[in-house]
Amino acid sequence: MEKPFYLKNSDDTKLFNELRKRVNQRVETLPQNRDVYIQIKAIILPLVYFGLYVFALFNADRPWVYISSFVLMGISLVLIYLNLIHEAAHNNIFKNKKLNSLVLQIFDVVGANSYIWKKRHIAAHHAYPNVDGWDTDIEQSGLLLIVPWIKAKGIQKFQHFFFFLVYPLYLFNWMFIRDFRDFFDKERVILKTQGKIPVSEKIKMISFKLFYFFYQIAVPVLFFKVSIGLALAAWFLQVIAASVFALFVLLPLHPLPDNAFPKLDEKNGLPFSWIRHQLEVTNDLKENNWFVRNVLGNFNFHVAHHLFPNYSYMYYNEITEEIEQFARENNLGYKRFPIFTALGKHVDLLKQNANNAYFILEE
Repeated sequence: MEKPFYLKNSDDTKLFNELRKRVNQRVETLPQNRDVYIQIKAIILPLVYFGLYVFALFNADRPWVYISSFVLMGISLVLIYLNLIHEAAHNNIFKNKKLNSLVLQIFDVVGANSYIWKKRHIAAHHAYPNVDGWDTDIEQSGLLLIVPWIKAKGIQKFQHFFFFLVYPLYLFNWMFIRDFRDFFDKERVILKTQGKIPVSEKIKMISFKLFYFFYQIAVPVLFFKVSIGLALAAWFLQVIAASVFALFVLLPLHPLPDNAFPKLDEKNGLPFSWIRHQLEVTNDLKENNWFVRNVLGNFNFHVAHHLFPNYSYMYYNEITEEIEQFARENNLGYKRFPIFTALGKHVDLLKQNANNAYFILEE
């Protein structure tokens, strides 16, 4: 199948070239060693995750300490994703691609899969954000409907009443259903951009999944006399905590009623130029403080990431200043909301889709 293509507009191309020039000039005025802080995190954050694991094992006789340690592992897992995995996929931590690849493989050890996630993120999500059938981040699960112009059916008509029961299971689906389907289900979106997956990657994926269960569940039970019930409960709560935290920082950035879900025409063409597409489908968050910038990987400045993914999040504060000013000067649709407003808007999207608001408006 032919891949989607963006609307060609020479004026918009000139606009982006001017913006890129401004951003590059601004970054050149900044200290060039900021990525050192991410490199330090590449050592500290995995140590925190596995340090909590070891601490849990040596407190196996204290169930609440054991469970609390596993829950904190779930929180640190999301911090590893935000600060390390996401940047390593774009080769933004080290200049050496092999070192970035090494950091990316932390994902394999903590239950996900680095190979297929990078393919999803770079070749699908960044290439075609919010484009149904091409962006794996909005690939429909059957339970919840994200794309407004697809008609809600069955249980989807009630999704705004039960979504809060489904979302805490997000990472369970990711780790143990979505990964396997993307590797073995020929109908999955990822195969449109990925093509045939090497057998070696399939073997690696299954091997790391087994290793993950071995050290998360089997090691505590077999070697530290943790009951099966406690081991499963602590692991389950770890993944629940990680799911809720992950969605708290991911949901407010794309799937909102204020953002477009562009339709392809009969020739697989998109209605916007590349720069306008990124601005139409992405929004920023108004929160901007030390904690967000340094602990949460500056996820609040997501437009900067989509327009300039070759810069790490350590430069997003200044890059976003340039984007905001440029958008005002050129009447571009830059959007920024408080995080809880954005989360509320996401719920509104679920409700609108459940009620088929798009089709009512069309009529």
